[in-house]
Amino acid sequence: MTDLEIVSRLPQDERVLLMPLVRTTKTFWRWAAVMAAISLWGLFAYAYQLRNGLGATGLNTPEYWGIYIICFVFFIGISHAGTLISAILRVANAEWRRSITRSAEFITVLVIGFGAIQPVLDLGRPDRVLNVMLHSQPFSPLLWDVMSIGLYFTASSVYLYVPMIPDLARIRDLGLRPRLLYWFLAIGYHDTPAARHTLERLISVLAVAVIPIAVSVHTVIGWIFALTLRPMWHSAIFGPYFVIGAIFSGIAALIIAMAILRRVYRLEAYFKDIHFNHMGLLLLVMSILWFYFTFAEHLTVWYGGEEAELATLYSKLYGAFWFPFWLMFATCFVIPFGLMARAKTRNVPGTVIASVAVVIGMWLERFNIVVPTSLHPRGEVAIAHYWPSWVELSIMAGTFAGFVLVYMIATKFFPIVSIWEIKEGREKSIEEVTERVSEYLPDDLEAVAL
Repeated sequence: MTDLEIVSRLPQDERVLLMPLVRTTKTFWRWAAVMAAISLWGLFAYAYQLRNGLGATGLNTPEYWGIYIICFVFFIGISHAGTLISAILRVANAEWRRSITRSAEFITVLVIGFGAIQPVLDLGRPDRVLNVMLHSQPFSPLLWDVMSIGLYFTASSVYLYVPMIPDLARIRDLGLRPRLLYWFLAIGYHDTPAARHTLERLISVLAVAVIPIAVSVHTVIGWIFALTLRPMWHSAIFGPYFVIGAIFSGIAALIIAMAILRRVYRLEAYFKDIHFNHMGLLLLVMSILWFYFTFAEHLTVWYGGEEAELATLYSKLYGAFWFPFWLMFATCFVIPFGLMARAKTRNVPGTVIASVAVVIGMWLERFNIVVPTSLHPRGEVAIAHYWPSWVELSIMAGTFAGFVLVYMIATKFFPIVSIWEIKEGREKSIEEVTERVSEYLPDDLEAVAL
């Protein structure tokens, strides 16, 4: 019996959620080929940079970070889509989380590696990355950044893997290929009540432990900027500002992923309109918080009146960078707030449009943080401009395509929706929610008196 025949005879949830593992459409192969071609082009561009040095890029004094560091902050921010959001929903016992946590956690584990390699690209010589450890300085935020990202990747991988064990064991028992992979990853798990109880307790501990780790990652990245004396970077607000931005872009990325998975794998029954409505509400809250932090950051700079800071601020408001700045404002606040504030547009198309706008806007936010400040240092320098070369743009396109490709491949080996959690929800959640709500309600005083 083939894998497809085995899966076709399973009950509804298992059949629908395991079908992507055993059936691959021509459309999937076409998109995989496109993503692979763009990734290979990015690798070619990186090989060209290695051979010719950073002179092949548009980086030069005073702008020596450019697109690579913009993408570094952006990708690490997107990584907050999974572990942090999933952990918060688990801790809050949000029942609607069951369909979306697995797809969110995959985003974290897969995207964080593409973010971590960006500083290596910016170094020019990859061997120099060892200097961070060989000549480490405990007072340098760079050292703590490497350690926090490494810890976050490890914790996120464990947090993705542990809740997936019952599904891996089920696939192992069904005998789907590659059998050796599923046998190894299932680690001998058998879904007994005792094993399930231990597993759920472990997931609860992990969900609590991973939240401060996730917050620390983007806080430390914010401190890399804030602990310098450069205009509009030396700000106490940068730590929480970066965390808010990361969660904002992470929610947007997750909504886009949910919409694509829903359409490609016909998962309308699992990624329902109510999920997009709830995620849209989270996006609305984050857009308001983003506006608040952005306004506070720029107001204090303007009111301080320091010459170099004002030069940087005015370059954004009506100078050389007015277009990316106001486009950022439109895509990060005007569009998502306008769409998500109305219940009628808080549907699948509305949330996807708002999320695409937010992803673009948050990339522009990183651009507006990195480039204008670099080109307006406090010291006297010749007027400089920054234009990314074809090498940087090709590598950036390659990393985006590489992330999409590995995410596509992951959906062919692992169920993108947690099967056992869906089953558990069908069996127990109504009773558990009823019991939980009854605890919130006031006691019946007449019954108590009797």
